[in-house]
Amino acid sequence: MEDDAPKLTARQQQILDLVQTTIERSGAPPTRAEIAAELGFRSANAAEEHLQALARKGVIELVSGTSRGIRLKSDALRSLNQQRNKQFSLPLPSLSQLMLPLVGRVAAGSPILAQEHIDQTYAVEATLFARKPDYLLKVRGMSMRNAGILDGDLLAVQRTKEAKNGQIVVARLGDDVTVKRFRQVRGQIELLPENPDFEAIVVTPGSGEFELEGLAVGLIRNTLLM
Repeated sequence: MEDDAPKLTARQQQILDLVQTTIERSGAPPTRAEIAAELGFRSANAAEEHLQALARKGVIELVSGTSRGIRLKSDALRSLNQQRNKQFSLPLPSLSQLMLPLVGRVAAGSPILAQEHIDQTYAVEATLFARKPDYLLKVRGMSMRNAGILDGDLLAVQRTKEAKNGQIVVARLGDDVTVKRFRQVRGQIELLPENPDFEAIVVTPGSGEFELEGLAVGLIRNTLLM
């Protein structure tokens, strides 16, 4: 059977690897300017040309209207990973999958992975993530639009109680669970949106109960799991 994985140039593979590692590290893809700076391009336009080539090959999808609108296509990534790691392939496909619960509405004061919060469970390819997620959370709203995280997306989340500045986190504020970019300055925590139509949330002693529920480690388009 002929290998149908997309054929990438060395530079395209380098850019794809950078996009993947940036998403794994911060929960969001890089901007064109960040790609250019990291790989030594003279301008962001050069990065855009390579991204357009990757999109034509079906490896990524470009979302217009946002500087971080780069989405990884799981089918193409799976084919590339299989091509690059054939010598490490598992004898049973099910062994390479993660069974991840999809968390729905979360009741105040109860654990986020309590059974009553689990809507269903998905089988997801483990090779899509460098850091193992513990659950999926359906994104509600457009407050993280400019990070390429849109309403209805499934956010892969690793449970943790710690985060670094700039990482995208899942946080609980009283009765609400929200996805925002984390920043802590002089003991004050700020939860920052990636959409100018939304305001930052400042966590103070009077803000109500705050708890860090996890770190974003990947994003899956809901249509891929239908």
